[in-house]
Amino acid sequence: MIKRSYLAASAGAFMATAAVLTFAGPAPAQVFGGHNSNAPVNFDAGRIEVQDRADRVVLSGAVRVEQAGLVLNSARMTVAYRNTGGIEVDRIDASGGVTIRKGGDTASGNVAIYDLNRRLITLVGGVTLTQGTNRLSGGRVIIDLASGRSTIDGRAAGGSAPGTQGSDGRVSGTFTVPQRTN
Repeated sequence: MIKRSYLAASAGAFMATAAVLTFAGPAPAQVFGGHNSNAPVNFDAGRIEVQDRADRVVLSGAVRVEQAGLVLNSARMTVAYRNTGGIEVDRIDASGGVTIRKGGDTASGNVAIYDLNRRLITLVGGVTLTQGTNRLSGGRVIIDLASGRSTIDGRAAGGSAPGTQGSDGRVSGTFTVPQRTN
């Protein structure tokens, strides 16, 4: 009997296949998939500044945003909205220790852009995706909330600063291997 072990891999064909299977596979693995981007967006922060003329809200101080079970935390966020007789949030830009959680999935990075209209979240800088004991690290990840597919690469948009995680253009990860009998 083979004991539970871990497979450490770096970019290449296996990594791409494993990333798709692990982070964009069939339910229930697609925790980020099928997210309701039309649900209300709830904010909690140390400070909230409404900039009506610019159609934005600036939040700072341990910011927490929640939408239909998706929780976004960071030090600072800017929320862009349209006032069409009611407030419609279009985009959330987050910076400073960004963490996104839904169910058992976690994505983290330095900066995030949540485009509610396109249903995409882009994280840049020291990005890590975690699902149970499975982990992927790189420079940038794009999470498609409609499909649940997460695409991760080793570079940040415009390139990474030297010495940052993923600056060599590679993705690394660890995947749990199920117990098997011979």
